[in-house]
Amino acid sequence: MGMNSEKSDGSIRSNITVGAEVEVVQKHHQRSGELTTGIVKGILTKSPKHTHGIKVILETNQVGRVKRVILDED
Repeated sequence: MGMNSEKSDGSIRSNITVGAEVEVVQKHHQRSGELTTGIVKGILTKSPKHTHGIKVILETNQVGRVKRVILDED
């Protein structure tokens, strides 16, 4: 569990790759914390870390901050 939770941390840019499946919170869902699952089309945050999550655009053109990177458990 230890290693996985760090790799799935959405506040670290290097954890997120284009094509990755992620859970994001869109701006209008910040209060409720509602998560949207999608595939990363592009990474919008330039800094290596962001406390509220790295901002990405999904293939559906929805924009949100990554809460969790969904990892394939092999």
